[in-house]
Amino acid sequence: MTFKISLNVSTGKNMDRLLIDSSGKEVFLLGNEAIARGAIEAGIAVVTCYPGTPSSEIPDNLFAMYKEGGFYFEYSTNEKVALEVAAGAAISGVRSMCTMKHVGMNVASDSLMTLAYLGVNGGMVIVNADDPSLFSSQNEQDNRYYARLSGLPMIEPTTAQEMKDMTVAAFDLSEQLKLPVILRTTTRLNHLRGVVKFGTIQAVNPKGFFKKDPFHYVAVPAVSRNLHRILVDKYEQALELSEVSGYNRVIGKGRWGIVTSGVCMNYVQDAIDDLGMGDKVTILRLGFSYPMPKDLIGEFLASVEKVLVVEELEPVMENDIRSIAQSKGIGIPINGKGDGLFSRLYELDPGLVRRTIASYFGVDDTSPEAVDAGDIPDLPRRPPNLCAGCPHRAMYYAVKEVYGTDAIYPSDIGCYTLGMLPPLSMADIVICMGGSVGSSCGISRVTDQRVVSFIGDSTFFHAGIPGLINAVHNNHKFTLVILDNGTTAMTGHQPHPGVDTAPMGVETTQISIESVVRGCGVEHVQVVNPLRVRKSIAAAQASRDFDGISVIISQEPCPLYARVVKGAKKARAFYVNQDKCTHHRDCINLLACPAIYRADGKTMINEALCIGCSVCAQICPDNAIVPLKE
Repeated sequence: MTFKISLNVSTGKNMDRLLIDSSGKEVFLLGNEAIARGAIEAGIAVVTCYPGTPSSEIPDNLFAMYKEGGFYFEYSTNEKVALEVAAGAAISGVRSMCTMKHVGMNVASDSLMTLAYLGVNGGMVIVNADDPSLFSSQNEQDNRYYARLSGLPMIEPTTAQEMKDMTVAAFDLSEQLKLPVILRTTTRLNHLRGVVKFGTIQAVNPKGFFKKDPFHYVAVPAVSRNLHRILVDKYEQALELSEVSGYNRVIGKGRWGIVTSGVCMNYVQDAIDDLGMGDKVTILRLGFSYPMPKDLIGEFLASVEKVLVVEELEPVMENDIRSIAQSKGIGIPINGKGDGLFSRLYELDPGLVRRTIASYFGVDDTSPEAVDAGDIPDLPRRPPNLCAGCPHRAMYYAVKEVYGTDAIYPSDIGCYTLGMLPPLSMADIVICMGGSVGSSCGISRVTDQRVVSFIGDSTFFHAGIPGLINAVHNNHKFTLVILDNGTTAMTGHQPHPGVDTAPMGVETTQISIESVVRGCGVEHVQVVNPLRVRKSIAAAQASRDFDGISVIISQEPCPLYARVVKGAKKARAFYVNQDKCTHHRDCINLLACPAIYRADGKTMINEALCIGCSVCAQICPDNAIVPLKE
């Protein structure tokens, strides 16, 4: 996707299929593409984001077509900034959308809470992608709580079609309530595929006007007291709309009740069909999931004998429904989480939902048994690994050569987090974006251990700068290594403030990381190419000898990004001269590059994977690793 983006933005050739104004046309789309199409149909004027899986394809697609689409797009410095940019646009009367993954909402929440008080004039949709089972995240928090914490409406689609349609509806709802609306997805929804029928594209209104009203938009205590009351009143309006929303519907007339939302609705429908119990079940599907439609839920509860709530992660709906039942004097069993039911951990799946429904309602599970694969050997494990030729591996090697295994290595969020795996073993603590710098301050202050922290270039701009300023100001002593590979590699090679976007055909101002670091007051700054091993080791040694904050900027483009976007040519691959190799295995035991392997008692290099970075050749004590001949 990223590679398509860079080419589309720069050339503008061949209109993107998501821009085709052909109402009724049916297209097979990824869930995230459906959301992007919904934004286009809604007449989006401003899109902001900080990329994060599983939401990344939404902004990636919009970035690919923003010039053709006539709207403004930016990859913001972080989610808080992204939310504020989108909010400023929406308050000025134009439609805006801000996308992020679930942990990004933590970063944006400071602005989110007060934005709920201020409200908006143009429609504003906040796309929040949760990640049950932590496929690409450091936690699996349930962000449905953010709707309840902020008082903002939340809607949750179930299918690819709904992801498009509910995006459009969210903009209309936002303008009706004068509030941002949270569109919540999960990984399975973001990455499902389905047929989507296109609607009509509304015209883009790119220009707004900020009407001054300081006693509404300046959130000092005297103003905010009144704004909070207004927000509570809007909650009541949203509740009325939730009661009659077509996205909240009751299906069936059975005496057993099931409440569900999001992707779990698909699992429930499949389970009911598999178990042949459609005539015994009534399903309450909640798409406009917050505020919870109290009257609709009360009517549903009064029509059934017992209820099973099918939801991933926390018992959010379950607790709310129990509260509603109590307030209406309804005493039927309502369950969801607990022994023999659903766990608060990880995502659900069709088989688990089917088995739990059958057990809870005492129905025989007559669905076909799973195929016995006991006689099939397990597939070999394939742990995530830094790519062949990744410059981060070279920098890790250099630092470890100087600091050894006794130093503490705080790390951060990015490709380089994979440095935690042996034999590199260069990550001892990871908290969140930017957490490497702040945690290094604390560790270095209270221990006598050496501390070397690692942070990526995009993450440095996102959340690392305040921690570095704090370290300088408070005279902490550690080394910070900024792993600058020239892109936001982990989420798909999106740009950040330190990226040269000219190859993408995008005009932005590139920010020098070195200048920022020196501007923060760091006196000992070194810029190295990590692929030059001796110089990198010398830089690590100089940082170790320095008494104070030392920063090493490890600067070498991600080879995947450099080849595809910048047109860099692949260097000659290397091979092992078996006549010279005496089997020290440093190349394997110290680097673990995936291009290097053992076969028939020999160390070999996969020519197809090797990119010719030469790091292994530089550390081989036998000088046995040499370039292949042309």
